[in-house]
Amino acid sequence: MCELLGMECNVPTDIVFSFSGLRQRGGRTGPHADGWGLAFYDGPAARVFLEPTAAAESPLARFLSENPIKTMLAVGHVRRRTRGPTCLSNTHPFVRELWGRHFVYAHNGTLRKVRRRPLGRFAPIGTTDSEYAFCYLLESLRARFQDYPRKVSDLWRAVAEIGAEIGADGSFNFLLGDGRHLFARCATRLHYIIRKTPFGLARLKDDDVQVDFSTVTTPRDRVAIVATLPLTVDEAWVQGQPGELWVFDGGALRATLPSGR
Repeated sequence: MCELLGMECNVPTDIVFSFSGLRQRGGRTGPHADGWGLAFYDGPAARVFLEPTAAAESPLARFLSENPIKTMLAVGHVRRRTRGPTCLSNTHPFVRELWGRHFVYAHNGTLRKVRRRPLGRFAPIGTTDSEYAFCYLLESLRARFQDYPRKVSDLWRAVAEIGAEIGADGSFNFLLGDGRHLFARCATRLHYIIRKTPFGLARLKDDDVQVDFSTVTTPRDRVAIVATLPLTVDEAWVQGQPGELWVFDGGALRATLPSGR
């Protein structure tokens, strides 16, 4: 299986600390050595860094974990392949345009029956069930809404419903960013934490790194972090329940919606 990482904030923030922990799981403290990716949003557009190599050994991944890039929303992934070869086209996160904005998506799990579902405008470039599911998800959203919904709660419910539909095909833990929200669906394992005042000390599980967030934040800062497994040893992470979808906006959990099993 793979591991997911998401960040959504109310002020521009870097993901250096969390990504430093995740990349160690990409071949050093974990077996997820078949590729890695990290996407940063700048408004509705995303810049995406991808490599079909082990993140723990990658000079580019090390550079990103040492050089802060401020963003309001980021999605990361380290891959342990189950379907499809190790190559760039099969490396998460995947990105597509819909309604004049980038949607960024990463998946953990296996969806053995998803290819029975018909596609439309969106087609996979690689050979993973993950990317196929992403294309189906976006096609389903496009069929429901002519443009980005004015009432964002309609979009939340749609993502939850489509997630439940695809989830019937196997294991469907995913992160989805649209430039404003971070959607996170739990099928088996997923955790989140919201860092806000009073900030304190945090230490990574997978690397000898710790940060006193009270020295690098302001009282109004709020940062939501989502990961497959907790990244730190001294913080209280919330464990997701199978079949629920979290919606984060402004560094806060805005909704927890039912999304199948």
